[in-house]
Amino acid sequence: MAQGASMARRKYSVDEASIARHLKEGRGTGLGPEYKPWLKIYDVPSLGRSHRLRGIKTGRVHHFLSDIEVNLFYLLDWHDAVTDIREQFPLDREEAQAIAARAGIKYPVDSHTRAPLVQTTDFLVDFTVAGEHRRVAYAVKPVEALPVPLM
Repeated sequence: MAQGASMARRKYSVDEASIARHLKEGRGTGLGPEYKPWLKIYDVPSLGRSHRLRGIKTGRVHHFLSDIEVNLFYLLDWHDAVTDIREQFPLDREEAQAIAARAGIKYPVDSHTRAPLVQTTDFLVDFTVAGEHRRVAYAVKPVEALPVPLM
């Protein structure tokens, strides 16, 4: 196995106590070198390879659950306008549940505990363009994982 890559070996399950532990640890908070991702590579099983890489912009170790996340990270980390990269960024659970309810979508829950999951986006990225700060969320998936065909 390549250096920096690993395979998660334990089953991933979420309950309110584990969510509370993540919150207490400060997961999903901070900026730059102080950011702590909601999910780390040893938290969840991966279908492919997971990676831990030190970022140039942040100076901290980033946690990626797939090769496609790493590929986008390389582009972002070298982009002059990028000022911060936060991976595995948690969405507000209550807001996500409200959006799902309004859209008529069943909100995902843990199959064993029935606890509503904390949804994450792959990246939350800060840019400075022409002196203006912008923040963009990215979800990266292989084309085969998209719910509808592109054409």
